[in-house]
Amino acid sequence: MKYTILIILFFLVISFRPWNFFTKEIQVEKDSIPQDTLAVAVHDLFTNEYSDLIETKRLDQTIERFMDQWEIKGASLAIMKDGKLIYSKGYGYADEENEVKTDVNHIFRIASVSKLITAAGIMKLVENGTLSLDDKVFGEEGILNDTTLYAPVKDKRMNHITVENLLRHQGGFTNRAGDPMFCPIDIAEKMNVPAPADLNTIIKFVLSRRLGFTPGTSTCYSNVGYGILSKVIEKISGKNYEEFIQDSILIPAGCYDMHLAHNLDKDRYFNEVKYYEQSDADLIRSCDGRDTLVYRSNGGNNIEALYGAGGWVASPTELLRFLSAIDANDSYPDILTKESVEIMTKCVKNALPLGWMNTNNQGDWWRSGTLAGTSAMLKRQRDGFCWAFITNTSNWTGPRFPHKIEGMMARAMDRVKEWPDRNLFDPDYCKAFEDGKKLLANEKGVQAHPVHPDNI
Repeated sequence: MKYTILIILFFLVISFRPWNFFTKEIQVEKDSIPQDTLAVAVHDLFTNEYSDLIETKRLDQTIERFMDQWEIKGASLAIMKDGKLIYSKGYGYADEENEVKTDVNHIFRIASVSKLITAAGIMKLVENGTLSLDDKVFGEEGILNDTTLYAPVKDKRMNHITVENLLRHQGGFTNRAGDPMFCPIDIAEKMNVPAPADLNTIIKFVLSRRLGFTPGTSTCYSNVGYGILSKVIEKISGKNYEEFIQDSILIPAGCYDMHLAHNLDKDRYFNEVKYYEQSDADLIRSCDGRDTLVYRSNGGNNIEALYGAGGWVASPTELLRFLSAIDANDSYPDILTKESVEIMTKCVKNALPLGWMNTNNQGDWWRSGTLAGTSAMLKRQRDGFCWAFITNTSNWTGPRFPHKIEGMMARAMDRVKEWPDRNLFDPDYCKAFEDGKKLLANEKGVQAHPVHPDNI
């Protein structure tokens, strides 16, 4: 009966979205900082102290040494085993200047891990029967056939680009002249529009150039391809990209604190970390075209134009919740069918998987992402462990840094001899944890140290 009532209340909350009624009030209290954070985020149930365990001290030490080595200001880690969240903890500073320590409730830019979210959105439309992976994207019969936005097309081969071509980075786009998603001023000038160039302008620009290869015949990693997929989602669903993803993917997966990012530090969400770059990072011209030199992570890059290519913010905990909903594992209800998950993770010769960066037949899947100011890594391992690690600091190694994160995590996890048997996704566990703290506090008359509820 208790669980039936909880389930009914959950669906009532999702249906009526009470957070919409108090968003305005919160914005006033937070000096007008964007407040799209919803009321019932998973990590609101617990804090760092839940993972302040004797068993994981050596893991913590490995991570802290790694952060010192690479001068990382702040980071956050979540670990899941067989669908259960067993560890979640923040390290260092979310905002060093204001001495704000990183906790599990902080959200970060996740860069290209966003592509996995976009791919899930595309597969949901395929399941709904409103889209096919073979559908053409451009041309008279294409999905994006608005001639005012997406014409003229320079290379007729573009009319043969399919949805699957874009998902697998086989659309024919290359970065020989630079990644168009990171050239907001140059493209704005060439297209005779105010800077920064928005996503529609960027797409129109690449359509006015020739392709690097015939679609489907080769593979070249393409951010603009996933930008185009964001517009495909909008056209087919009739909703803006962020709204569709939240309503159809994230909220059904139990993720309530994932949003599209903003360009400037002053526009961060109230629980979003501050971003830092390496000590010798160059300043560049502001993406809005002003003659002002800024850091890439704070106005240099037009993050708001990335959309599904790299625009999301999230916590590691909610990334694992999302992963648990697209893994075809029975331990947590999936938002996609097993057939869709198999399509996304299938190994195809000379092509990338859908959304993921790499998969293999043994069950290892991973997705990385880097931007100025952040590095992110999400991995599902064949041994049942899944983990997400995100930093708020970049370094000179750029897109190679997630591989260093992967090596560090292998060493850190190997130092844990016995993992706690628990599930931080379970509200009952969190309640038992808090009850245990209160019990010890009453007995000792002092603030209780975090304890494992099984030991109470």
